[in-house]
Amino acid sequence: MEASAPGRARRGWRRARAAGSPLSRAAMVLVVSALVLWAPPSVGYLDRLPRSAQLPQDSVKIVGSPNIPVKVYVMLHQKSPHVLCVTQRLRNSELVDPSFQWHGPKGKIISENSTAQITSTGSLVFQNFEESMSGVYTCFLEYKPTVEEVIKNLQLKYVVYAYREPHYYYQFTARYHAAPCNSIYNISFEKKLLQILSKLVLDLSCEVSLLKSECHRVKMQRAGLQNELFFTFSVSSLDTEKGPKPCADHSCESSKRLSKAKNLIERFFNQQVEVLGRRAEPLPEIYYIEGTLQMVWINRCFPGYGMNILKHPRCPECCDFLQ
Repeated sequence: MEASAPGRARRGWRRARAAGSPLSRAAMVLVVSALVLWAPPSVGYLDRLPRSAQLPQDSVKIVGSPNIPVKVYVMLHQKSPHVLCVTQRLRNSELVDPSFQWHGPKGKIISENSTAQITSTGSLVFQNFEESMSGVYTCFLEYKPTVEEVIKNLQLKYVVYAYREPHYYYQFTARYHAAPCNSIYNISFEKKLLQILSKLVLDLSCEVSLLKSECHRVKMQRAGLQNELFFTFSVSSLDTEKGPKPCADHSCESSKRLSKAKNLIERFFNQQVEVLGRRAEPLPEIYYIEGTLQMVWINRCFPGYGMNILKHPRCPECCDFLQ
């Protein structure tokens, strides 16, 4: 015979007591304020991890090709990689009396330009890249392979694109056993839950946003009807591309802070059973349904930008400016 929901919940409490995990202040606040308890068995969650961190742009060097234009991707409002005025073969060779000249969409580029600089070795570097700076850039190189040989000429083309990182965020869904759907207690509980989740991730410069909250009557297997709250909320970084960063350290990157925020939220839901495992009272009206927490990693482009894997196979997750 199938065990009842209270019976399954109490077995979960005994497992939590055996584990002896430390209590969370946030979980205790939610327990005291809303009497949240656990119920049916674990289901698990879906997790797509963000792409791996990339090298800083100023440490990347891009060489040209004598046959085809080379695509260069520069993040909006950031410094570009070093675009070299040589091929891979010439980069590993000695060049006698080299002369470099760059031309862009607006004509010849001079080394004193405030947004695009040419280094002493002929590399092109952009500062604070804007959409309007995208386009075709051509380098004209003159050099001698040796002192005795005649001057050789080489023309290299680059197509430079402005792109933005996608809008990364985690989307969570969770279900709670609820009071009757027209009850004011459900609304009060929703506000308290969002306050606690928001406070959990505040120090990571992340925010929690409620995407959807619905109350439904659900027919249980071999049981009657019960009221359930279906929550969908997101956790995203507060960073903007032009805004101040929380810190300059590598560990403060948006994806790393979001990962920490995700872990805190998972721990919060897991610790609810640990807190309430020490209680012997019957189940209240509103409690978290164990195992219903699900999560997905989402990346979407901002308006005016889009991903195009056919056009940009080397940067499939870049949000390219839609010209």
